[in-house]
Amino acid sequence: MSMQNKPQMVEAVLFFNERGICKEMLFPEFEALLDGVVNMPEYADEQMRMAYVLINPRLMVRAAVFFYLDFDEKGAADSGWNLPLRHLADNAGRGPDLGAGPIRLACRSQCPVSWHQMHLWDPSLAPGKNDLAVLRDAVKRNQMGLLVIDEDSVVLSDRLQMASEEKWQAPDPGRDTAEKQAEQKEQEHRLKTAQLIKQQRLRISTLGTQHEEELGRLKLAMDERQRSLQTEIHNLHQALRQQEDLNTSLKQQLDEQVNNFQSTREEMSQQLRALERHGRTEADILRTQFGGELQAKVAAAVAEYKEQVAIRDVELAYRAEQETQLQQELQRLKSERDELAGQSGEQILERLSRLGVVFVVYHPGAGHLTIPLQDIARYQDNPMSYAAAKCFVSEAQYRQWLGHYSQPTCEASLPSGERCAMPIDRVETPSRFVVGDSNCCARHKAGSRLRTVS
Repeated sequence: MSMQNKPQMVEAVLFFNERGICKEMLFPEFEALLDGVVNMPEYADEQMRMAYVLINPRLMVRAAVFFYLDFDEKGAADSGWNLPLRHLADNAGRGPDLGAGPIRLACRSQCPVSWHQMHLWDPSLAPGKNDLAVLRDAVKRNQMGLLVIDEDSVVLSDRLQMASEEKWQAPDPGRDTAEKQAEQKEQEHRLKTAQLIKQQRLRISTLGTQHEEELGRLKLAMDERQRSLQTEIHNLHQALRQQEDLNTSLKQQLDEQVNNFQSTREEMSQQLRALERHGRTEADILRTQFGGELQAKVAAAVAEYKEQVAIRDVELAYRAEQETQLQQELQRLKSERDELAGQSGEQILERLSRLGVVFVVYHPGAGHLTIPLQDIARYQDNPMSYAAAKCFVSEAQYRQWLGHYSQPTCEASLPSGERCAMPIDRVETPSRFVVGDSNCCARHKAGSRLRTVS
């Protein structure tokens, strides 16, 4: 085999789905996909899990980068995607041995460039569903037709050793055989043990990352549910106070009316008893007169209350009519607003989206976010809430983390009332930020724990 035909290290990209590897292509084909030369309608409107691999001439994996790639509704790759795959592979940490020594592995739990971490994913290392083993077997099958060096005709240079001159004579067959075998077995055992430990550490790190993401989602859902229940409780308390105030007011009015009628009755009774002493005839006249006056007062009071009730009924009817008109006007304005919005901004955004324009924003902790067209309105309403949801935290926690991220200093208060402002380590991920712990120096962090224990 001449030097011109000697196989070199090959770059390839493999697609993963729920069943395993579903597509394999060489890196030039992948670049054509990124440039929009070809589309993949079978992956339309999906986020695919993919792996960039470096393959040596003996069909063994030497490096792997596990990353995400989004496809639009036409099956075109995300034009804003720009991960430096070769740089990540060259600078990645050590991973398991897939047949040619420990590979270089870049994934979410082991990323050499922190701001690319959110665009990577962790391969499954569970027995029976090991993505690295699936990757190794797929490369061995060589469905891409790579040029392979025959292992029987290759002699590795590191296995060839020149004996010293004093040892050129025939060696003793039985000399040091047991020691060499024991040393070789011990070295193999150490290598296998070290590889197993590294693989288990990577799996533990992967499970920890997945646990933190799930915990962040559950915590966000719990916070939203708690806020909803608190709002509902507040509304019920407010309605109860209003009803209690109304009942108190009505009871006071009723008590006043009962007292007035009672005082009027007592006054009339006293006058009647006085008149009875001066004569029955005069008493009858006065009784009739007072009875008429009482009836007149009662009738006047009833008429006055009826008039007030009628006025209130008219006011309520007028208010109901005004509310109906306002609701109709509001509905009309909403319809006009939706129509105008649909005729202007939304059509423009849809045309831009059809032309291939994507909307990308950057938020600390969430990185560069590609905003789908259907999420533009939600993002405009509250960008902070949108970014916090992408980080699986609440908006309040994201704002607190953002203040810590921009100025990583201790936020505890000194006895003098001033802020401690001691520089502390910055927490890069919002879901790992804990108020009272991540934003305090070691002294105030320990003090807060002591106070919590006491």
